[in-house]
Amino acid sequence: MDQDRIAGGAMERLGAAGLAFVATALIGSSAEAACGDQAEACKIASGDYEVVLPDTGTETGAAVVFLHGYGGTGNGVLKNTGMVNALTDRGYVVIAPNGLRRAANRGPSWNFFPGWEGRDEVAYFQELLADAAERFDVDPDQTIMAGFSAGAFMVNYLACQAPETFAAYAPVAGGFWRPQPEACAGPIRLHHTHGWTDTVVPLEGRYLRGRTWQQGDIYAGLELWRDTLGCETHAPGRAWSNGENLLRHWNCGEGAEISFTIHPGGHSIPKGWAEEVTTWFEKAAPGQ
Repeated sequence: MDQDRIAGGAMERLGAAGLAFVATALIGSSAEAACGDQAEACKIASGDYEVVLPDTGTETGAAVVFLHGYGGTGNGVLKNTGMVNALTDRGYVVIAPNGLRRAANRGPSWNFFPGWEGRDEVAYFQELLADAAERFDVDPDQTIMAGFSAGAFMVNYLACQAPETFAAYAPVAGGFWRPQPEACAGPIRLHHTHGWTDTVVPLEGRYLRGRTWQQGDIYAGLELWRDTLGCETHAPGRAWSNGENLLRHWNCGEGAEISFTIHPGGHSIPKGWAEEVTTWFEKAAPGQ
């Protein structure tokens, strides 16, 4: 299954904001595949991952595990130096996992949709976290799982199936596919970011491959999360703007909250995302 190609699509349809993200991710960087003092990626039984560590003296045990989109690589994520540096400057280890090819003619991606054959991604990420904890003193209780496009789909499905794996989840430009899960486990802390003009993964979803597959409606996915978390009301507890961004927030009890940001761009990681998501994550009282 051509996951993010049909979940996301060809680069020429990304638009100016998406192309700007791609350019940022692919050029102007000195990031290389690394595993601490090793030149190659960190190897584990079910795959591998790449990592950038914060400067000595700023390590906190906190980390962001960021999943690439369809056809991407962990090293490609690390080449987005604007995002990576913003995270490491705040003391976060940045972990960039590598997806697998599901067929010889398809790019690396994630086995997120129920019924697809491929790697057990829940087991892979649990193994990755255990390995990172041993190698780099990463604390799973201070680790955010984030991802872009197909990576964001994977974030939602893992959060639904095994919410206890990470401390919080931060998908960018991706939700569920249809039929979306009838129910999810919980609780979780969710920080969802999406572009108002995204035509690759539209807010309302779209059909793919002659109606063989269908991206889900982002708003329907948020409704599922509100039901999962037992929110008292579907109306947000707070709605506000921050520059050009529009934000909504639901505080649904201990360890259960949803933050939803719409930015004016397209299929992209908006500028300032790293600062926004870490500030949100670090709040002692979520939602304030």
